Amino acid sequence: MNKKILLALFVMLCVSLAAAFAQSQGAAPADSQTVEQTSGTASSGLKYVAAALAVGIACIGGGSAVGKIGAAAMGAMSENAELSGKALPFVGLAEGICLWGFLVALFIILM
Repeated sequence: MNKKILLALFVMLCVSLAAAFAQSQGAAPADSQTVEQTSGTASSGLKYVAAALAVGIACIGGGSAVGKIGAAAMGAMSENAELSGKALPFVGLAEGICLWGFLVALFIILM
């Protein structure tokens, strides 16, 4: 990948983590019930960051895989049209990576 893209992704990750930690830090709690609510907010903020990372990284990897496999499949099919049935399932497998990332994020949010 391009170094600028990686740097932009790193900066976005740092900003989102800083926002999650800032959300979890608030005024000092007065009683034990407020302490429980504050700790729930901290884990809730980090939970959403983790879910976003799961979907984002899975979609970036899946998109990269589909691009490379699709280009190779189109090149192979241009030489031999009979290879289309053998090449297209691999593109579907690469798209499944994004679905797994979504499922992991859904489990993170629900649990």
